[in-house]
Amino acid sequence: MAVAAAFAVTATAQSGTNSPYSQYGLGLLSEQSGGFNRGMNGLGLAFREHNQVNYLNPASYSALDSLTFIFDAGVSGQLTNFSEGGHKVNAKNADFEYAVAAFRAFKHVGVSFGIVPFTNVGYNYSYSDYLDGDRSTVYTNTYAGSGGIHQVYFGVGWEFLKGLSVGANVSYLWGDIDRSVVNSYSDGYINTLSKYYTATVSSYKLDVGLQYSFNINKKNSMAVGLTYGLGHKLNSDPTCMVISTNTTTAVADTSSYTVHNGLELPSSFGAGVMWNHAGRLKVGADFTLQKWGDVKFPVYSVTNNVPSYALTDGYYSDRYKVTLGGEFCNREMSRRFIDRVRFRAGVSYATPYYKINGADGPSEVSVSAGFGIPIVNAYNNRSMLNISGQWVRSAAKGMLTENTFRINIGFTFNERWFMKWKVD
Repeated sequence: MAVAAAFAVTATAQSGTNSPYSQYGLGLLSEQSGGFNRGMNGLGLAFREHNQVNYLNPASYSALDSLTFIFDAGVSGQLTNFSEGGHKVNAKNADFEYAVAAFRAFKHVGVSFGIVPFTNVGYNYSYSDYLDGDRSTVYTNTYAGSGGIHQVYFGVGWEFLKGLSVGANVSYLWGDIDRSVVNSYSDGYINTLSKYYTATVSSYKLDVGLQYSFNINKKNSMAVGLTYGLGHKLNSDPTCMVISTNTTTAVADTSSYTVHNGLELPSSFGAGVMWNHAGRLKVGADFTLQKWGDVKFPVYSVTNNVPSYALTDGYYSDRYKVTLGGEFCNREMSRRFIDRVRFRAGVSYATPYYKINGADGPSEVSVSAGFGIPIVNAYNNRSMLNISGQWVRSAAKGMLTENTFRINIGFTFNERWFMKWKVD
């Protein structure tokens, strides 16, 4: 159904979102990037960083510094304005975003592991109107949902030829998604109808990547990155429970429906390029495609008074995303603090992966800017504080418009664990 014109959004901080659009599909797809990527709006498929964890492309782990252990963790806070039909509502929440680590295991081989969000579900709103043909009776539909899917991964990257690296992330996905639609009437003689959707996910995810870097001349180099994500079933049996309650007698009639192995991940593809000028200026572009259009989704429907809950075509559509961005650092090894600060910016456009009443959901435009601030003390001068601000607009004709301002804060702890000290 379309998002209602009159709605009330309540905070669901534990899910990391308040969006009514998270009621569709597997929920809102999370930004799966680290602190330095977020300053460039999620750019990174071709980036090879020796002092940052870039789990967007596992081939990048082969570029990690051989002397250090890197730990990166991030949080976010956001304020969202929802508007439709002259109605406006603000909501705010904060969320733990990710915690990842990486180190060089062997020569030309890097390892990474961590936990990142995959999808988020969190909304609570209602819509009221007069019953058709009866101006004395008002019906109210209340929509609520919570949960999401989490991801823990382990990855390896290997540079098997000079400039050419491959890598893979193997992940475990788990989580619960709960949604409900409760229909009630001001006339106490009309039966109420409630639908409760639940799904538990426990499955795997496999992503592979490739990067090729080469020098153009003494000051300029290029890198190309490719990624592929395997599409497969999620070992989940989603359930729909329908409860019809006679408000006069308080007698409830309950029906339950289950679709075996009804949730699925699409195949995904990514390609990126990055130009590096003297290690000071890095500019890149990413393109990703998720083949959601090939995936079916369980939908409850009633045809000729016969209810069913079955896999349905046409619920999803392929999702495209384009990102442009870059980073500037005057001199990484300079004694001047300002010279070592990293300035980042990026912009993205993404199409929706789900449909609403047969029409495409909202497209997304986002812009970000941020800093990588070096942390210098008597013990460590390699760690970094990554701070970025991001504006995201999700909109489609005739639907709810969301404008979100998000602050991302990430701390990259970079310690020389593996340095061999010489004692005279």
